[in-house]
This record gives sequence, structure tokens and C-alpha cells, in this order.
Amino acid sequence: MSARDTIFARLKGDAPSKTEADALLIAPERPRVDEAALEAEFLARLALPSVNASHDVIADMTDLPAAIARYLDEQGEARTLCLPPDPRLAICDWSGFTLHASAAPDESAAIAIARKGIAETGSLVFETSPEAPMLPNFLALHHIVLLRVGDIMPYLEDAPLPGMQPRAHYWITGVSGTTDIEGTYVRGAHGPRFLHVLLLRQH
Repeated sequence: MSARDTIFARLKGDAPSKTEADALLIAPERPRVDEAALEAEFLARLALPSVNASHDVIADMTDLPAAIARYLDEQGEARTLCLPPDPRLAICDWSGFTLHASAAPDESAAIAIARKGIAETGSLVFETSPEAPMLPNFLALHHIVLLRVGDIMPYLEDAPLPGMQPRAHYWITGVSGTTDIEGTYVRGAHGPRFLHVLLLRQH
């Protein structure tokens, strides 16, 4: 039987029973999030295979370069980084890095600052602006994201951004992946292969 015949045979099979249909509704549509432990909830979602992100924690912005250097060293990568022109990053000492203002198609690592994190899903919310270009976040092999612990929200509906809205904002949940290639999961097929979140405890 060909693959085509197998697919059509499945389509012509019996409809799911009521028991099978009811089983799909066992899990709650809106999973419970412990709002008293948002950091732990968010980190638990990051560790899920479907998100597949690593993380580290820093106390304040001055610790950021050392944390990124540590991560790149562990990954066997050179200390090369695409750094957006965000004034919050300009206060850091980047003397140990080779910095790129724009990302090349084979960029090794890029850093971005997330506007929000969502504990329910482990998602990261970004906004576009002249200080926060979008393209590097999809070109680099390693997407490194800075997220303030105070910006972790419990649920998806808590994500709307206050104040003036950016031209666009976008959400990232885990690394890029596909199963289109011979049914095998391939990580990084449409974007970064690695996602590393740096949680900033500084208020």
C-alpha cells in the first residue's frame, strides 16, 4: 500500500467514538498557573520539550555580558554577538565581544529584550522599534533573550502592552522546528536552533 493509500484509508475509517472525543476534553483549556510563583511556572514551561529553551538568572544588568560569555563558551561559540541599539544594553561592558550592529545570514548569536513573558506557555513577547529590530531574532543560531522577572505574566490574555503600541509585536514560544522533513523533528529549520533566556531579577 502506498503512502497515499494509507492516508485515504485513515480518512475513510470510522469516526471517533464519544469516549474518544470526550478524552480530548479532559485537559483544561486554560491550564492553572500558580500566580504566587510565576518565575517557577515560567521556567517549568521553558523546560518542556515543546519549548526546549535553556535559562540563566542574573541579578542586574552589569552581569549580562558575563552571563552571555558563559553561555557562548559552553556552546563552543566565539564571543560574537549581534547587539541591537537599545540604550538599556549600552550601559554594559561589551569589551570582551565582537559586536555586530546588524545580523548576517549566518549570525552565531543575537540578543533581544522581551517585553513580556507568559507563564502559561513559556512564550516571549517582543516589540519592534528602531532600537529593537526583528530580523536578528530569526537569523541567529543562538537567540539570547533578556527578560525581567517582573515582566512575567500569568496567562496569555494578560499580555496586552500598555501605552503606545509598537508598529508590530510578535511572540516566540521555544525554538524553531519542523517535522516536514521525512517526518523527523528538525530543530532550527525556520529560525534559531537554540533559545536561551536570561532572567533579570533587578527591578
